[in-house]
Amino acid sequence: MPARRRRARVARLVPLTAAAALIGTAVTLAGPSEPVEAAVPATIPLTFTNNSGRGDQVYVYNLGTELSTGRQGWADANGTFHPWPAGGPVPVPAPDAAITGPANGRSMTIRLPKFSGRIYFSYGQKLVFKVATGGLVQPAVQNPSDPNRDILFNWSEYTLNDSGLWINSTQVDMVSAPYAVGVKRPDGTVANTGRLKPGGYRGFFDALRGQPGGWANLVQTRPDGTVLRALAPGHGIEAGALPSGVMSDYINRVWSKYATSTLTVTPFANQPSVKYYGRVSGNVMNFTNSSGAVVTSFQKPDSDSVFGCYKHLDAPNDQVRGPISRTLCAGYNRSTLLTNPNQPDTGPAGFYQDAVTNHYSRKIHAQMADGKAYGFAFDDVGAHESLVHDGSPQQAYVTLDPFN
Repeated sequence: MPARRRRARVARLVPLTAAAALIGTAVTLAGPSEPVEAAVPATIPLTFTNNSGRGDQVYVYNLGTELSTGRQGWADANGTFHPWPAGGPVPVPAPDAAITGPANGRSMTIRLPKFSGRIYFSYGQKLVFKVATGGLVQPAVQNPSDPNRDILFNWSEYTLNDSGLWINSTQVDMVSAPYAVGVKRPDGTVANTGRLKPGGYRGFFDALRGQPGGWANLVQTRPDGTVLRALAPGHGIEAGALPSGVMSDYINRVWSKYATSTLTVTPFANQPSVKYYGRVSGNVMNFTNSSGAVVTSFQKPDSDSVFGCYKHLDAPNDQVRGPISRTLCAGYNRSTLLTNPNQPDTGPAGFYQDAVTNHYSRKIHAQMADGKAYGFAFDDVGAHESLVHDGSPQQAYVTLDPFN
């Protein structure tokens, strides 16, 4: 299975839902990857640096699934695994997994075990986690009654396994407190991603507020006026902040175009001979292979399906429907399906050029120092995602950046 496809799933670890998601229920491991130079140890160091410029106490959490056993739990600063206790039908408070983070201008080092999970960090107060029958209930801040709604926090997602480390800066669910991630390679070089341009934090929120059509409503603030986050557009629809038909005009135009012409999808860059051909018939887009046999079909998506890359654009971990769906998802979010009948279109100069597009993703990409972001779940199509990987990682990094 191509690593790129797996990386998209890393970005979608434990997606938020209205009722809050359960850590571990949507985990897909990163890998396989290129051969490693040496065995990956049981834990690796992660240096957590606070360059935020803020005086708030920072709290850090390392939550996820222990890969050797499949158990859900948390790791302490030494990388020791602690399983969650059994929950019940009524969620109960989880054990306090907080690690006291460094003050502004300081760093600390913790150990990452072989996990697939998240590194949360919060400013000013601890996050509220509870345990239910299915696992850990985590924040779902599109719900106004969520206890974490007025807490400033964010997270990075990572997988450390025998094939190496994948760690990302994700905006799939929200844009909030700025940070960057990195990995030190065996030769001593460090690969970084996720850093905003100078002025990029304020620039993003100013740009989103200036976008007509309801996009400004994605921004959430505390009662004292503190900017907390911008919800991703799918969560914005769920919360009633963004019109549910915000992408309908573009979807309708795509449907009309491919009722009389063919959309060609070549989902694997290393297999250019594998092609699928899409044509619309009524409310369905059918894809055929080179022999003319229908291999999969998609119902006409709605805006939420497009933003979430799910529902009518579900992408299972197979070799046909999933790869086609992720390609369609990227084309819809980047608005390239009308300008290029051969997908995926991986050239960023043509992204987000239609008036109807994922303006949230457009604006966060525009503010990233390297242009990389996870503005939607399959932003790795064409390698535009904010993720770093190494097969023999020496050290990982999370750096809290200034709010400017």
